[in-house]
Amino acid sequence: MSSYDTIISGGTVVTAADTFKADIGIRNGRIAAIADKLENGTEVIDATGKLVLPGGIDSHVHIAQPSGEGVVMADDFDSATRSAAFGGNTTVMPFCFQEKGQSLRDALSWYHGLAEGQCHIDVSFHLIVSDPTPQVLGQELPALAEEGYTSFKMFMTYEGLKLTDREILETLTAAKISGAMPMIHAENDDAIEFLREKAELAGETAPKYHASTRPIPVEREATHRAISLAEIVDVPLVIVHVSNREAMEEIQRARGRGLKIYGETCPQYLVLTAEDLEIPQAAKNVCSPPPRDKASQVACWEGIEQGVFDVFSSDHCPFRYEDTAGKMHPKGEKSFRWIPNGIPGVETRLPILFSEGVKKGRISLQDFVALTSTNHAKLYGLYPKKGAIAIGADADLVFWDPDKQMTISQELLHHGADYTPYEGFEVTGWPVLTMVRGKVIVQDGALVTSSEGSHVVRDKPLG
Repeated sequence: MSSYDTIISGGTVVTAADTFKADIGIRNGRIAAIADKLENGTEVIDATGKLVLPGGIDSHVHIAQPSGEGVVMADDFDSATRSAAFGGNTTVMPFCFQEKGQSLRDALSWYHGLAEGQCHIDVSFHLIVSDPTPQVLGQELPALAEEGYTSFKMFMTYEGLKLTDREILETLTAAKISGAMPMIHAENDDAIEFLREKAELAGETAPKYHASTRPIPVEREATHRAISLAEIVDVPLVIVHVSNREAMEEIQRARGRGLKIYGETCPQYLVLTAEDLEIPQAAKNVCSPPPRDKASQVACWEGIEQGVFDVFSSDHCPFRYEDTAGKMHPKGEKSFRWIPNGIPGVETRLPILFSEGVKKGRISLQDFVALTSTNHAKLYGLYPKKGAIAIGADADLVFWDPDKQMTISQELLHHGADYTPYEGFEVTGWPVLTMVRGKVIVQDGALVTSSEGSHVVRDKPLG
């Protein structure tokens, strides 16, 4: 009789704390043993010459989310989670968008219906609170936190999503009472609207003006204000998709005062700049906050290296370019204001950071694991079930060939968008096998098993 369903042999195991040679024994979808040499496995997978890492957790993705009149996201749960699996991810955390007048439970029911039977890897929903009524904050949010929906996002910009300062304070108070982790998109909407109106009056409507009407002070001020509101309530807060030094400094100052403020950044702020909004087909690179200048790119790398950023996410928000329901929306052709906001990136997140971070000596393998998996699990209540290679953890594992050289191209990727903003970007290091709860999903560039993912109920965050 076999001791293990699967043995992974000969690999180099990497966690957020250590690197060591070991075999891994898997039983009933979980890690049952870690030892120098294991035997008696029904299946043995040879990982010689490969790094064996906890599966990537991308805690900031948008899938099948309503995006405005006449606009449709490029990914459903099938294509998004397939793409994520090919990119070395074993869990993604999409946002469940509450529309005005809608209950959180109704929104969740709809999203679960979209995801059911369609996911190749595990998913776990964040909530988006856009209508913080007394019932939502006093009844729904606490009840849903107890049921395992232990994080939610607020917006300081976008019509139909933005909350007032008073609403943010009330929502943060509900987070404190329920033990949920709040996240916030920090940009000053009034300042953006002021700058957009000035630009349009001056005839400045090309995609590059998306960046100049959302300048660094717009993000810095909102970051400072969001932190101040969290300080008033005395609650932790995640500042998502930070793009520049000035916002980073607000996070650092807050931590110096003893506040639990967490930072997230994304690939677009490490390898794109505002110049990418001045090229032909620049609408492809429109996202918010926008890519900044070279100095901000350098700053964000410093934030990665120095621990300002706890998590590295994709902010995957895909639209097709050659599509009137996407980037070529008729109103978007007339003004940057209406270009669908977001870029694809769930499949390229890990290779970009591995190549630019680990292979170029900016971060260690342990830092890579922490930034892309373990810290996500800890911050959002998935640890130690996810984000770890340890006895009892889910066997969510990814094999990396650390020396495999690849050139990112649309033809290589599996998302629903018809382009990648990283076209032609050369990377060293590539995920070659992705396993979710002991089942191989992707191996050597092929989908091996379909629709093995499920929704994961979470604990209260460790933050």
